Amino acid sequence: MAKQLILCDCSGSQQIDADGLSKATGLVCSKVHSALCTSQIGAAAQAIEAGDAVIACQQEAQRFEELAAELSADAPLFVDIRDRAGWSDGADATAKMSALISESLLPAPAVKTIDVTSQGACLVIGKGAVALPVADTLADTLAVTVLLTDDAEPPLTRAYEVVRGTLRRASGTMGHFSVRIDALQMLEPAGRGGFTFSAPRDGAETQCDVIVDLSGQTSLFPAPHKRDGYLRADPGSQPAVAEVIRQASELIGTFEKTLYLSLETHLCAHSRAGQTGCTRCLDICPTGAILTAGDHVDIDPLVCAGCGACSALCPSGAIKYDAPPFQHILTRLRTLAETYAKAGGTAPRLLVHDDTHGAEMISLAARFDRGLPADVIPFGVSALTGFGHAEILAALTFGFASVQILPGPKTERDPVQRELDLANAMGADGRASMLDVDTPDGMSAALCGATAQPVTVTPKLLMGDRRQVARVAAKALIRNEDMRPLPAGAPYGATVVNTDTCTLCLSCVSLCPSGALVDNPDKPELRFQEDACLQCGICTTICPEQAITLEPRFNPTDEAMKLQTLNEEEPFCCIECSKPFGVKSTVEKIMEKLAGKHAMFQEGGAGRLIQMCDDCRVKAQFHGTSSPFQMGERPQVRTTDDYLSKRRDH
Repeated sequence: MAKQLILCDCSGSQQIDADGLSKATGLVCSKVHSALCTSQIGAAAQAIEAGDAVIACQQEAQRFEELAAELSADAPLFVDIRDRAGWSDGADATAKMSALISESLLPAPAVKTIDVTSQGACLVIGKGAVALPVADTLADTLAVTVLLTDDAEPPLTRAYEVVRGTLRRASGTMGHFSVRIDALQMLEPAGRGGFTFSAPRDGAETQCDVIVDLSGQTSLFPAPHKRDGYLRADPGSQPAVAEVIRQASELIGTFEKTLYLSLETHLCAHSRAGQTGCTRCLDICPTGAILTAGDHVDIDPLVCAGCGACSALCPSGAIKYDAPPFQHILTRLRTLAETYAKAGGTAPRLLVHDDTHGAEMISLAARFDRGLPADVIPFGVSALTGFGHAEILAALTFGFASVQILPGPKTERDPVQRELDLANAMGADGRASMLDVDTPDGMSAALCGATAQPVTVTPKLLMGDRRQVARVAAKALIRNEDMRPLPAGAPYGATVVNTDTCTLCLSCVSLCPSGALVDNPDKPELRFQEDACLQCGICTTICPEQAITLEPRFNPTDEAMKLQTLNEEEPFCCIECSKPFGVKSTVEKIMEKLAGKHAMFQEGGAGRLIQMCDDCRVKAQFHGTSSPFQMGERPQVRTTDDYLSKRRDH
């Protein structure tokens, strides 16, 4: 069924070209209403009943959804072309509206989730003056235990449990917290007078579903605002404590936890044979959800908060962001750019923002200030730190003239800036930046006072994982194909070998996780494919001669796809069968150092073993006078006649 775009100019506060939108998006457009949510709501009801409505108003989405429920019809689709386009600097925003409408029609991929159950077991931590009143309030809803951190007297109530001690360790997340308490004193309610506490003991462990931390001390977890079920407030702030009480009272029942990431362990370049290589995800994870698990890493999906930084930094593509997938982000970017160009727009600027702080900034700027310029297309994402250099380069390749990222107050800026720097070094050339402003009017002023020159790029088909897309996009943006130096820690580059010290032991080849370093089965040779190098550093760690260094760089030429010889030598030929084996210089060096000088090589001919291949060496040892394979004369096999003759003799 063809979709119908239901338009409204919000009491004449925006200019809408229905014919232009229909031509660019291919949708049938209604007439331009002025009060679709009030006096003209009948037109909306008719379109909703028909089941093909796309309503160009996000503000009144709840109202129209309730209307659909009353009509027993499916909820319509919504797209905001007012705050993000119509309320702007006065320029014609038809191209921008068309792009936003086309993007809104893309089907959203299904999000994977897991059920998390909280039975309501709540641990309240703090001094008695604050923790006990909070427990009184929560006891009607949750099963509360108070961990007193001072010498406050326990209340004469059994509505909740009270203990005293020092919390030493906490792990887990909502529904699965585990805590360890030292100097634990349990309540003794028996006897006359006030309640007392038992003798202290260390090492007590317990589990709970929710933790309310009112201790005022250092957080129990990194990035506490990202840990589900962990609520922390300043005990001296009554509004903050009241908000924590409200949030805790709602944390009982079954909740859906989004599974943000997928992990392919066989691609992980964390380590090989105990030699540590890439640690980018471990270093950047704000919640500690990523842990070492042998040669690869492991991700705790319940702790992961979905910031996406690990997926943007992963050089091998072992960690992938699934909410939404990378390819869906590319589809959205391509749809925006292509529709904008089809509607006659040129040099669009992309503004990447989060779905909470950034969306509110845009809405406030539109209502009370100049809004966004007509050439600035907002692009909402769930995780700003997951929008990495691959997405930036892809956006420029699709036709965006610049990419700006609008961080929120809780955005980790270091990983964002790291990806911006990498994108600029790989071909963005200053067209990628961070728009770090605090107010809506500051955002409008910064955007309205800037322009961008169009980027001329040969259209490219961007397919594959992040690494493949980033390389193709960067090659399209770089015109002269010059070698580009990259920032330290970049996942692209060369392996440089000192041929004077390299002995061609090929330890690096055996441990290279991506196959960038390979040998030649026919002769001593170390070969390298730059395109495959992840710059994980395992080769530099394992090299016994310290002959390998890494050079972060981007090679846009086709030479990066080819095998290059880093070091080669003449093979040594076996003195018995003439089969080539080993490295001639190495064998000669060993002969020089050991033959005739080492105790094992004093006997004549012992040194010849070094000059033999594996097969000939085994044969020589087997037939030698001191062969370790000799076992003496083989005993004669006894037969039945032997046993019978022995019996006759007796």
